[in-house]
Amino acid sequence: MASDLDPEQPQRSQLSMWEENFDMEKKRDYSPVSWSEYFEMMDDVVVGTAESKDVFRVYKSGGDGPLLVLLHGGGHSALSWAVFTAAVTSRVTCRVLAMDLRGHGATQVQHAEDLSSHTMSRDVANVVRATYGEIPPPIILVGHSMGGAIAVHAACGPLLSSVVGLVIIDVVEGSAMDMLHSMQNFLRGRPKSFKTLDHAIEWSFKSGQIRNLESAKVSMVGQVLRVEGDEGDMAEQVSPVGEGVTEGHKEYYDLNCATHKAESTAPEVNLSVPEVRPSDPEVRPSDLETLNAYYWKIDLSKAEKYWDGWFRGISNLFLSCNVPKLLLLAGALFKGIDRLDRDLTIGQMQGKFMMQVLPPCGHAVHEDTPDKVADALASFLIRHKFAETRSETKSSSFPFMR
Repeated sequence: MASDLDPEQPQRSQLSMWEENFDMEKKRDYSPVSWSEYFEMMDDVVVGTAESKDVFRVYKSGGDGPLLVLLHGGGHSALSWAVFTAAVTSRVTCRVLAMDLRGHGATQVQHAEDLSSHTMSRDVANVVRATYGEIPPPIILVGHSMGGAIAVHAACGPLLSSVVGLVIIDVVEGSAMDMLHSMQNFLRGRPKSFKTLDHAIEWSFKSGQIRNLESAKVSMVGQVLRVEGDEGDMAEQVSPVGEGVTEGHKEYYDLNCATHKAESTAPEVNLSVPEVRPSDPEVRPSDLETLNAYYWKIDLSKAEKYWDGWFRGISNLFLSCNVPKLLLLAGALFKGIDRLDRDLTIGQMQGKFMMQVLPPCGHAVHEDTPDKVADALASFLIRHKFAETRSETKSSSFPFMR
């Protein structure tokens, strides 16, 4: 019998732990999850006339209390709010309207390429008006990254008169403007396509774009689109892909810091589709099967001319908005006020808004730590008497995360 000091015992224990982790990784499920696990209903809201109409995809929950209008970040969709929605509606009595912004998700509009802050702010007001009439419930605008900038623009203008609160998540003008210089490189570094939706979810989780697998399984459904068609329509859509993601070493997705770490010697996991063009003379019929793959729904690189307009001046706009305000930041590399630009630093010292720094996570704060964001927002709503607490609180709607 081996003694407690047997030098081989720790080695066997470490090997056993490695085998357990390996088995767990093999068994990990990357299959997509439906929106209906988190939202109560989905709807397509029509704005405009029959001759010139725009159709916005929205997801809703709740029937009483204030209305949380949730605006996602660039490249994401309303589904990025799915897990958070289940968490916040279990904490306070409220209504939720999460919308796919112009050019994103399942929304279909006349001019999808117009991603100006003015146009998207007007879209938000039009969707609220079409859904709730001219006198909607009290509105708290909640936005992440690009959506946070749009929330600021919408709240500070005359478009929505019933806005009573404003919450922005991980968006600060100074760091956002600095980040824009490296945005094209970041976009080029992503895979351009995936063999299956499961592969897209796996890449999203392992790369660190979304660090919460539960959220990745529902959120990625709104970010990619399966492209099918004959050789003619596909020739213009298929483009070269980036390198595979390095398993077990997440890229640092804090875009506001423009920091991307990739330091690993682990084997690469190539989840993307090889470049195939139907017009190439060497293409075999079997190669065309790769065309039935998943591609990003929006090419953010083509929206570069709008990036500056999203973020420039939002610090002063945010401070001037005469409603209770909350700024949520990812803990990441910085602490508290270190994340703020000059205007926000002064405003925070003067008590013009509430701020909370959440535990370390990626840029998709509400996806990585949905319960923490729900706690912060619920406290904000209760503190300002916008909403009442629920008697029963659940940490998550999805069984394996409870």
